[in-house]
Amino acid sequence: MGAADGGHLVGIAKDRSGAGGATEWSAGAIVRDELQRLRRIVGGRTWLSHEPLQSLNKSPLVQETIECPLAYGPKRPVRERTLQTRRVLGFVVGLTALLAACGPRTHFPALPPALPDSLAHNDSAAILARDLAPILYLQRDESFPLERTVAVLHPSRRVIAYYLTYRHDIAARWSPFSQGADEEEFWVGYDATNAPTDIWTYWHGDILHANWRGKGELGIDVQWGKHGSLPRGTPASDLPRDKSLEIFYAMTYVFPDLFLGRLSSKGPLCFCHSFARYQEFTRPVVLGARLTAIGRTADPDSLLTAVFGPRYAHKPYWPWEHRRYRIVWTDVGGERALLGRE
Repeated sequence: MGAADGGHLVGIAKDRSGAGGATEWSAGAIVRDELQRLRRIVGGRTWLSHEPLQSLNKSPLVQETIECPLAYGPKRPVRERTLQTRRVLGFVVGLTALLAACGPRTHFPALPPALPDSLAHNDSAAILARDLAPILYLQRDESFPLERTVAVLHPSRRVIAYYLTYRHDIAARWSPFSQGADEEEFWVGYDATNAPTDIWTYWHGDILHANWRGKGELGIDVQWGKHGSLPRGTPASDLPRDKSLEIFYAMTYVFPDLFLGRLSSKGPLCFCHSFARYQEFTRPVVLGARLTAIGRTADPDSLLTAVFGPRYAHKPYWPWEHRRYRIVWTDVGGERALLGRE
């Protein structure tokens, strides 16, 4: 080592304050750097130490519960569907009640002074129509009274048509789209001596026929509530199978029209009696004394409109008209209504 080097060392040794400051600065800087590094490590470890805990806490159920309250949770679609169903049901019930409340009220027009195609009260044809008018036998629990009746003689055939309206029918009397008044019909055939020979009755779209030659007084059994017409004494087994009295009797317990009809008019809620009583036709009504009008025409629409109003049922006017008939006629028998096979 040379003198110069020694001198240099000696100079450094002599500068004690500078060396001490450098030493102190270096130590302080090192400590600060180590503290900062330690702080970052501790902070990082702290964050790392909490990460697993947060991950464990982020289960699907807790996450949905925290982010979405119960009202907006997984049950919301079910609740919305339930609420929507209730709204639809409420709307249907409200609409049905409104339609029933606005249902038809039976209204018969005032009779004009002169009815179209009508006959005078003392005309021989009018007298014949009254004489051949059958006795109506209503079921004893019948709720809807007979209102107006019309007899019409055919101008070229020995047939008299009888058109009847009742106050209401148990079917669809609540609907504003139904006819305001119930209308039924039957026909009586007679020979040259004015004796009755045949009866045809309208039975829910079919025509029933009975031979009545030599059987005496004409009679019609009237079905409860729906007022289908049967030749007197017709056995239940002779009716069309799909339109039997058993079927109609069963319908009186499940027919919704009975309940809906009470919203617009008076009427029964059910038959509420036995099937044997359903077949008891024991309330006689003398139709000949109840005829509102008697006419002679092949097309009685004008006369029926004047008496019943324009909303009557407009069923076929004569038994041989095929329109809207599934079966033109079905022969029926009984104690007094024999099969027409002579």
